[in-house]
Amino acid sequence: MTHSNAFSQSEVQIALLKYRGGGDWYANPTSLPNLVKFCNEKLQTSINEDAATIEVGDPQIFNYPFIHMTGHGNVVFDAAEAQNLRNYLIAGGFLHIDDNYGIDQYIRKQMKIVFPELDFIELPITHPLYHEKFDFPNGIPKIHEHDGKPAQGFGLIYQGRLVCFYSYESDLGDGWEDATVHHDSEETRQKALKMGANLIQFVFTD
Repeated sequence: MTHSNAFSQSEVQIALLKYRGGGDWYANPTSLPNLVKFCNEKLQTSINEDAATIEVGDPQIFNYPFIHMTGHGNVVFDAAEAQNLRNYLIAGGFLHIDDNYGIDQYIRKQMKIVFPELDFIELPITHPLYHEKFDFPNGIPKIHEHDGKPAQGFGLIYQGRLVCFYSYESDLGDGWEDATVHHDSEETRQKALKMGANLIQFVFTD
């Protein structure tokens, strides 16, 4: 999988990850279309505004350079699903896990099945992800309060490459949603969208 010409290919599509276990993988229906629209405007990308939905074990996952995952509850990967996701990420794919409040205790265990040899590490604020099109000198922005903890960005790094970014206690996806959903201020929504655009730019060009 290569990303070199991804920005100029109008057929490029990103996807939402559908998983088992009872968690609400479908929690933020307007977030990805809004993020893509923002990126197409601000980054001059030409990504399909209709985000796909892909199951963890589906071999078609390799068609999507960027996969977004969200939810509040339980997540379960069986061995075949974990292997498919691992193969996808090793081959050049990218997974963004967004803690929508409550997914942490589940997703950490499941990603350990995918990459038993890796641990999530907190990315330093100097990481390129925070300094792409938009500059975040203090790291990932805080969008929703949750438990009042600071927002953190964690990564899984495989052979020197960031293959998974986990936004914790930030809730970027809620900030990408239509303004009428959570009634966030425009300033807050812009922070979330800009951070999301950095993610897209990082994945497609770095």
